[in-house]
Amino acid sequence: MPKAYLILENGTVFEGDAFGYDGEAVGELVFSTGMTGYLETLTDPSYFGQIVIQTFPLIGNYGVIPADFESGGFHLKGYIVRQWCQEPSNFRSEGDLDTFLRLHKIPGLCNIDTRALTRIVRESGEMNAVISKKPYLTGEEMAALKAYAIERAVESMTTKARYEIGPESARYRVVLWDFGAKKSIAEELAARGCRVTVLPATAAAEEIIALKPDGIMLSNGPGDPAKNTGIIKELKKLCEYKIPTFGICMGHQLLALSQGARTKKMHYGHRGANQPALETATGRVFITSQNHGYAVVTETLPETAEVSFVNANDNTCEGITYKNMPAFSVQFHPEACAGPLDTRWLFDKFISMMEEAPRHAAQ
Repeated sequence: MPKAYLILENGTVFEGDAFGYDGEAVGELVFSTGMTGYLETLTDPSYFGQIVIQTFPLIGNYGVIPADFESGGFHLKGYIVRQWCQEPSNFRSEGDLDTFLRLHKIPGLCNIDTRALTRIVRESGEMNAVISKKPYLTGEEMAALKAYAIERAVESMTTKARYEIGPESARYRVVLWDFGAKKSIAEELAARGCRVTVLPATAAAEEIIALKPDGIMLSNGPGDPAKNTGIIKELKKLCEYKIPTFGICMGHQLLALSQGARTKKMHYGHRGANQPALETATGRVFITSQNHGYAVVTETLPETAEVSFVNANDNTCEGITYKNMPAFSVQFHPEACAGPLDTRWLFDKFISMMEEAPRHAAQ
């Protein structure tokens, strides 16, 4: 395999072997601690604009399984692994990782010391990096690397047109507001008897209200949540209608922003399937799947909101319940995929909230 290099904006250079697409890529360097689920990582829209390090050393051993994809394509900029398996073994596999990275034009690097690389990100924070065919950058190239920023993230990852899934005869009608949604969210709702109407991020509050939904799901998505000022404005108007609402990841952040809270960029974020979320009401810890680089600033929440979950490692806000409307949100992914199923009960909580709403309670 030809040599290639990962060059960090702090000047650190790692030499590795190129695989996947034959090209170069610039992105925000982040790491994921999942031991499995590399297919879900590669197809998660929340990784838009990022170069992902897999901390688990062996990647690709169970091949490529399209049924496990979380969206219709690969959205990250580059892929860094310690060891890439060239001969996958799994009865569900329909191909190998190298071929699929080539197909989706994602350059990869293997035989990288991912432990040392991850330590740099943990200690110095997320930074930009480039996968390059040469081991150095000119002054102009380094300046361009440092200036790189993820732009138009939600706009790039949202659905372009409305569509629906779930049974026509469903008892509940749910609008899934798509900011870069994982497909598993809609599937969890459909499995619970919901007819799900997926709307693009550009949808207005009036358009959503016109559908007369029983509930509203706010999806995950990539980028800085505070940049989505138009969505935040529409969401604030939508909250006035007191429709049962459930927010996940980006949806959690946007809901908080619409109520006057602030968000902040984290030092290196939470990404992987082993993040501990402590439920404040019970003290119980759930192991969760997460993928985010921003967090809601707890101190900025209004009096009408209370923290329902915190991260047991760093005490950041991981869940909010609102007292002035039938709404709650979590920073983690209860649909998992890949990850533990500890918090799937939150979808049942959402169903119960719709059941108790005036429209159904009167039936």
